[in-house]
Amino acid sequence: MSEKIIIDCDPGQDDAVALFLALASQDELDIQGITTVAGNVPLALTERNARIICEIADCEDIPVYAGCPRPMMIELVTAENVHGSTGIDGIDIFKPKKEIENKHAIDFIIDTLKGAEKDSITLVPMGPLTNIAMSIIKDPTILRNIKQIVLMGGAMREAGNLSASAEFNMRVDPHAAAKVFNCGKPIIVMSLDVTHKVLTSKERVKRIENIGNNVASATADMLKFFARYDSNKYGKDGAPLHDPCTIAWLLQPDLFEGKECNVRIETCSPLTMGHTSVDYWGVEGIKPNAIWMQNIDDEGFYDLLIKRLKKFS
Repeated sequence: MSEKIIIDCDPGQDDAVALFLALASQDELDIQGITTVAGNVPLALTERNARIICEIADCEDIPVYAGCPRPMMIELVTAENVHGSTGIDGIDIFKPKKEIENKHAIDFIIDTLKGAEKDSITLVPMGPLTNIAMSIIKDPTILRNIKQIVLMGGAMREAGNLSASAEFNMRVDPHAAAKVFNCGKPIIVMSLDVTHKVLTSKERVKRIENIGNNVASATADMLKFFARYDSNKYGKDGAPLHDPCTIAWLLQPDLFEGKECNVRIETCSPLTMGHTSVDYWGVEGIKPNAIWMQNIDDEGFYDLLIKRLKKFS
């Protein structure tokens, strides 16, 4: 039986690739809907980008909902310096024929979960956790029907990528992240510790480009743009491909290694706002609330991605 999921994202080239991977895997993943949030770029662009990606993949039947335009308690920070002014620079931008749904993303999440069975729907947030936290705050009864939350965010050994100690998604809305990590449901965390091990090397992007279909070509073009910033920043051949790790774990969890840990989010310190405090060795004696992913078979990950992108041929 396929896994029922809601994808929450802020496209972003890496979100776009994650969407392509999910859309290519609908035999295993029953996508209830795609919700968007302000993050990599403002909300007006993330919801448009999600619709563009669905249209490129010829999956206009998947509904897309716009969510929160700003974090819960602080001002929005975006990442055009990484993703370009559109969020998905590297491809030609067009006005999608696919319309945005009228319902707010929070109401869609709540209504979908309230109509579901106990522990039946997996949430897959790839951006700031504003939509997820606000849904829980508005109607805490939805927690009963969440199976698990598979998210991209946080950092421990790799330090931060927006501040010295905070990963982007956690730093953009730390209060939302704190709410989600305290929700009591199983959480699987794709942090920088694991995503920095799946680099978009020139050889890997060439393999994707050689597939030759429209989706693979769009993926390769976006990744070529996406790599320019982090390749220079980290001095590596390629950029970390963050968000698709969430979908890859749902499809092939044996690619990953993780450890149960307690994870708390800093919400007060100006110096470390959004820091993920990971009690990796259990020194504080606090019950684990997440599985912190730390290792990945990077070649296996790209084999999976390439295999699925070929389905669009």
